[in-house]
Formats: sequence, C-alpha cells, structure tokens
Amino acid sequence: MRKRIALSAAAACALAMTTASVTTAAASAPLFTPGPNGVTIEIATVNGSGCPLGTAAVALSPDKEAFTVTYSNYTAQVGGPSKPTDFRKNCQINMKVHVPQGFTYAISSTDYRGFASLQPGSEAWQLASYYFQGSQGTETISHHLPGPAKKSWQFDDEVPVAQLVYKPCGEERNFNINTELRVDEGTSDPAKVSFITMDSTDGSIKTTYHFAWKRCP
Repeated sequence: MRKRIALSAAAACALAMTTASVTTAAASAPLFTPGPNGVTIEIATVNGSGCPLGTAAVALSPDKEAFTVTYSNYTAQVGGPSKPTDFRKNCQINMKVHVPQGFTYAISSTDYRGFASLQPGSEAWQLASYYFQGSQGTETISHHLPGPAKKSWQFDDEVPVAQLVYKPCGEERNFNINTELRVDEGTSDPAKVSFITMDSTDGSIKTTYHFAWKRCP
C-alpha cells in the first residue's frame, strides 16, 4: 500500500513562512545521495505509553540514507484481560540528528511494519506524524486494518518532492516523531483479544525513515 503524505493548508502556509529561504534554495539544489560523512543520530527524550523507558532504539544506516526505530513494548489491544487504557498506545521520540556543515535533510518516505491479530468485528489503526523542533508538523497520516486478520502489515508513506520539508540550514533542531496504535473492539467477542503491535524482540520489525539530502547554499 502506498499513500502520499500531504501537508494541510495551514501547515503548508506556516512552513512556507518559517523555511522559505531554505526550501527555495533546496529546490534549486541537486539531491545528494548517499548521505554525507559525519552524520550521527541519538534519542534525546522518549515519552508515551507505547515506549516505556529503554524500549525504543534508533540506528543509522551505513550509507546515511535512512534510520530505523525499533520498539520492544509497543502493543495496543482490547478484549480478554486487556485493561481499559490498552486500546490506545502512543510514542513521541525526540532525536538529535547531527548534520555536517553545508548539508540539510528532509524525510522523503517512511516504512511502517508490525503485526495484527484482530477478531471478526474489530478494527485497528496506525497513525504517525513528524516535525522539526519549532516548526509546524506534518498532517497525521492514518492506516486502517479491519478484522478479521492475523498477519504482518506494512504501510509505506511517500512525500512528494514538492512537499519535502527540510531542516533550516545552519540551525540545530531536534527531530520529533509521533506514532500511535489503536484498536476498537467493535462487535467482536469481548472475551477474545484483538491487538496491533510494532513490538519487536529480535529487531526484525522496524520503522524506517528515509532521508532526502541537499547541500545548503
């Protein structure tokens, strides 16, 4: 499934005002791949019911073209012994991405992966958005999974080139990721558990964010 990310009119206007000089210059500059040497990334803060302390990890790809986020305790569920608050889990990760002088980046696409086990009559959603510190965020994109289902899932969100939002050149701004998982019991048997997860104990289920690199003017 492929779904394009679109900025809302208000968000697009705000971003145009705050990053006009950056995006104008970036639009005229060629894409630079792979990523430049010297890129580093680390988690600054983590908050949310879906990512208790120590359960989220981030890793930069060797070619600097992407980074992955892996969760080890990110599951939303309903039915059976589930708690009333278990139907919704969320996670906000604030990251420090160090970029060598003379370069800037945007997120060009994102690959979300997980697993779902949904009883007949239930349904689930995966939601996500991201933004640079101090800037308007992207519109929240949601993906729907109807029950019955018992399978691995993957959603790929691609940003059109004209809508890429680049970090302002020369500024240190952390990158924020907001994700959420929800399950609705619907008409399913309340004694049976339905769940959706981005949980991975072996590192095989990851969310991958792909960079678009450009040189600063």
